[in-house]
Amino acid sequence: MRILYGVVGEGMGHATRSRVVLEHVLSQGHEVQVVVSGRAHAFLHQVFDAHPRASVTEIIGLHLVQDEEGIDRSASLWSNLSGAPEALRHNLLAYDEVASSFHADCVISDFESWAYFYGRAHEIPVISIDNIQVLHRCRHPADVRSADVFNFLLARYSAKVKMPKAYYFLVTSFFFPPVRKPRTTLVPPILRPEILAAQRDHGDHILVYQHAPAVEALLPTLRQLTSKEFRIYGSNHEGTDGHITFRPFSQTGFVDDLASARGVIAGGGFSLMSEAVHLGVPMLSVPLADQYEQAVNAGYLERLGYGQWAQELTEDRVVEFLDRLPEHAEALRGYTPRDNGMTLSLVDELLAQVEAGEAPPDTLTGDNCGDYVATAIDDAIGPE
Repeated sequence: MRILYGVVGEGMGHATRSRVVLEHVLSQGHEVQVVVSGRAHAFLHQVFDAHPRASVTEIIGLHLVQDEEGIDRSASLWSNLSGAPEALRHNLLAYDEVASSFHADCVISDFESWAYFYGRAHEIPVISIDNIQVLHRCRHPADVRSADVFNFLLARYSAKVKMPKAYYFLVTSFFFPPVRKPRTTLVPPILRPEILAAQRDHGDHILVYQHAPAVEALLPTLRQLTSKEFRIYGSNHEGTDGHITFRPFSQTGFVDDLASARGVIAGGGFSLMSEAVHLGVPMLSVPLADQYEQAVNAGYLERLGYGQWAQELTEDRVVEFLDRLPEHAEALRGYTPRDNGMTLSLVDELLAQVEAGEAPPDTLTGDNCGDYVATAIDDAIGPE
């Protein structure tokens, strides 16, 4: 089959997840045209540039502007509007190029709109693979919905309009609320090979992964906690300052430090959180302001006992997290780590159905959460 694969470029988690699926479908003999924006383009181009059945085309997608408080909505809106004419011109040229050179049989989209609209315009089935659709396609406990009603409804509606009437939705997640929509299967997180190969080694350090302004704000607190060793990624520093080590970015070094950490202090992004859960590392999550999807991730992390979430990193919150590390480690022992086999088999099943011209199924053969979900959400989930 010929597959058009769209990857959103905001956040590298989409790219690392898509890399796994792309390598799999290529290994099955399919031909793939990737369209991708942002930093993800350079990453995927490097990985697949030499592959004889893969081509990577850069498009321009929407992007978010961050400050020390989180997402700056006004700056994001202005930045995207000011760049809109050039983005439209570039994307139209890419559209013409793909339409003339690659006749897709199926579209797979990791929360990417360009490929989705291409599929709809050409009446090609679109398969959605991402984690964000959990907001719209699942039912959530009342406290998740009511914590910030406006942002919850906005986030859920944004997920809904991103991929309406897709052929099927594979939703990656380490938490498993009830599915409320047909053509939806919850699957374990899609993990990069480096994480699957990592061996848990219980060290004494705390891994800190934050953007530079957040690190600077946190340093006075960490300097007071002299009984702990902190290894920090994402700052503008390198070297050692007493019990604090500033690490330069290194994929191997980061995975090693994650697998051996007593705990992790980081944002609310799904990829790192799911990697920590897979490896059994407790996490203190600080979601970006106005990123409700991250708040939901962190809320379920705390609900399941795998860690805690905080609106800001105060000394009290950090100390509480450190004191409760044994409790969170015990909860994580109830999580069953999984490889990517189940999810990739469902991708194969869906592609076979598309190739056969079948209507989208309400469920899939492997649509059974009970065989891999170790911990259930016990709270009653009321009507929405």
